[in-house]
Amino acid sequence: MQRDELELDLPPAFEIGQKVRIRKLIKNDGTFPGQDIGAVLAQKGDVGYVASIGTFLQNTYIYAVHFLDTGFVIGCKKKELEIVEENNESNATNE
Repeated sequence: MQRDELELDLPPAFEIGQKVRIRKLIKNDGTFPGQDIGAVLAQKGDVGYVASIGTFLQNTYIYAVHFLDTGFVIGCKKKELEIVEENNESNATNE
């Protein structure tokens, strides 16, 4: 994506229901209710599922990711997430 190109001009990078992994530590910036500012919401490597897709400032997708271990639903940018490949897991359960 070039500098003058808006992310919203492209389809979302992730789909609702898709399994994703956090690429960096996520702390509360004051927008997550019930947790102190600076509290750790998700550790690098935590896995969750995309629950919904919204936008921020009319130029960026925000992915609401539900982390089953904590119950938290955290808004994440594309650069903070990566897809979890399930090929090995699904093959192991089918055998």
